[in-house]
Amino acid sequence: MTKQSWKHTLKHTIIASAIGLTASVAQGAAHLPGETIKVGVLHSLSGTMAISETTLKDTVLMMIDQQNKEGGLLGKQLEAVVVDPASNWPLFAEKARELLVKEEVEVIFGSWTSVSRKSVLPVIEELNGLMFYPVQYEGEESSKNVFYTGAAPNQQAIPAVDYMMGELGVTRFVLAGTDYVYPRTTNKILENYLRNKGIPASDIMINYTPFGHSDWQTIVSDIKGFGSEGKKTAVVSTINGDANVPFYKELGNQGISAEDIPVIAFSVGEEELSGIDTTPLVGHLAAWNYFMSAEADVNDEFIEAWHAFTGDKKRVTNDPMEATYIGFKMWVKAVEKAGTTEVDAVRSAIYGTAVPNLTGGTAVMHTNHHLQKPVLIGEIKDDGQFEIVYQTAGEVIGDAWTDFLPDSAKIIADWTAPVSCGNYNLETQKCSGQNF
Repeated sequence: MTKQSWKHTLKHTIIASAIGLTASVAQGAAHLPGETIKVGVLHSLSGTMAISETTLKDTVLMMIDQQNKEGGLLGKQLEAVVVDPASNWPLFAEKARELLVKEEVEVIFGSWTSVSRKSVLPVIEELNGLMFYPVQYEGEESSKNVFYTGAAPNQQAIPAVDYMMGELGVTRFVLAGTDYVYPRTTNKILENYLRNKGIPASDIMINYTPFGHSDWQTIVSDIKGFGSEGKKTAVVSTINGDANVPFYKELGNQGISAEDIPVIAFSVGEEELSGIDTTPLVGHLAAWNYFMSAEADVNDEFIEAWHAFTGDKKRVTNDPMEATYIGFKMWVKAVEKAGTTEVDAVRSAIYGTAVPNLTGGTAVMHTNHHLQKPVLIGEIKDDGQFEIVYQTAGEVIGDAWTDFLPDSAKIIADWTAPVSCGNYNLETQKCSGQNF
């Protein structure tokens, strides 16, 4: 079986499963010794990533509050256990162990950066925990203990550069990222993809900066120079965290407009833009699977609930919040279907689970532990919101292993029989390496 034929089979198998979602509830022990069901929240509330992660902690708390008001889960109330790994990657592993061993949580919602997720992986796999990861990432992974509700590269990065080439006529690219695994792997995929599309190496500039980088004058000057050589140039940004604020400010300082050198970002949304002057950024772009400006009744309801929960009508919503919302709803459905919070039973029950997304479509969990999601591209407006300028006709299934790296193109993830692993090689017909 080729990778494409496997994807076709996977899609139709999962859709059939989703249609039968209301099948009989599994019987078994409830696995609930305490008076409440504990839910772990593993997000940085301090440090460089707090600008992005704090709002996801609040999102989980809102979802728990709503679920409790609806009667809880399996006859029990949900209890949030919040920890702060403080943008410290090894501390993510320590806090995950604390949640699973000391607090005995049934599920974890958490992590943002890939380095934090990879720090957590050995712990949750050792202890057979369950985590929902709500942020776009580089792919090249599928763990039986993680459900990835953010975008894989084929649901964000690849469509973004296709849009830049097809709609804006871009032929020269700056790949600018924070120096860690997500930007480096994503840019490796994009570099291969662009080269396959006929973009020469001389028209691809790659730059990495540390977390929290603040002095952008020289780098932005280099970008400006690279874009002044007669070819339409764009920046593809995988810059993460609070480094985005001085980066965008420096773009404005040096007079780089969206008409001259458009920037399309994968880690900048409404939350990152709130509180900064977006006037110089009007027209720059971001690629996500959700924007607050999406026109859908379910989105209006979500925003209204968010404002009511926070008591602040100025609080924005963003893509990782939607991914958190979807993951939480799916976990609840799977627990109800399994009749237990036991991880192995919940894992089996979640395949094919469908919940409304916030753009008017449907999110479905596939057996590679990735969702099908729409791809949206938004243009920054002067109020810090995004005008949606492009959206796929339907949902795109997340690919755990990219088609655009030779070694990955022959690998699939499928946690159901007969494959039952996250890295099945279609050529050797064997699973390889670690769990993921």
